[in-house]
Amino acid sequence: MTDQSIYVHHAIACAPRGYADVARGLGGIDWARHGAMLYGAWRSQIGRPRDELTAITVWPGNADLALAHKLIEDIAGVHQVTSEPLRATLRPASTTPPRRQGNYAFRWFELPEGNWAEFLTLCAAAWPGFESAYDSQVIGLWRCVNDEPGRVRALLLTRRPNLAMWERSKIPSGAAESEVRGQLSRRYDLCDDTWVHTTTLLTATDRTDDARWT
Repeated sequence: MTDQSIYVHHAIACAPRGYADVARGLGGIDWARHGAMLYGAWRSQIGRPRDELTAITVWPGNADLALAHKLIEDIAGVHQVTSEPLRATLRPASTTPPRRQGNYAFRWFELPEGNWAEFLTLCAAAWPGFESAYDSQVIGLWRCVNDEPGRVRALLLTRRPNLAMWERSKIPSGAAESEVRGQLSRRYDLCDDTWVHTTTLLTATDRTDDARWT
């Protein structure tokens, strides 16, 4: 995959108590046969239904993205799929998927095109301090391919080690953390809307999350 890759975000509504079976179905697809890969699959933690999965697949820039939707839709136990094509911006620099378990937050933004350059500048300025202060990682910031003229929709994916650090990251301690929080607050003020839900990583290779979250 190259920087021309298309990432596709999938919200997958599963049969009751069926998310684990659908996750296995995602892992069983021969993505490589289609020139694609499964970047990650996440289960709901806070803010989305228990039996909804979030997945991201990666495709060549010239791929027929209807296939991405159909491959998932055909998995037994899938009730509905909503797919959104995205392009990476500041991150990720490669298509290497995340593998560490943790608290993954999917945050969406909507903002005017005229605010986008400042939005990116604030992200780049805030991320190093955010990551060092909270043992956290910014996995990616993607822009939606199908934006309306003059509008930007974007998806930010961040990883924290746990929910306790999620709360901790909202309460700055000291001047450096306050500066980071100020940059992130300004970023939010540039948006017309923003919303978030949290997840844990089903495709993690270090440990499995089997808590009952939702």
